[in-house]
Amino acid sequence: MWTVLQGWLLRNVLALLGWVVAAARVAAVLFGARQADRNAERVEAMRRTVEVQRDQLQAATRRPRDRDDLAERLRDGRF
Repeated sequence: MWTVLQGWLLRNVLALLGWVVAAARVAAVLFGARQADRNAERVEAMRRTVEVQRDQLQAATRRPRDRDDLAERLRDGRF
């Protein structure tokens, strides 16, 4: 039995090696696509975070300076 299997393996070793290499390449492409999707999600989350922080900083620059300024804005309807 072993000699038959050994003879078959010797004849088909290059074909088997080709299939293994092809399977490894497909797995690498799938893993790369999965990683790229994760990175895209991470970048999108960071972009939203930066936008919110920028909006908060801009709102902080327009805040009332004191109570009188706050009262004036509330009366004028600019708040």
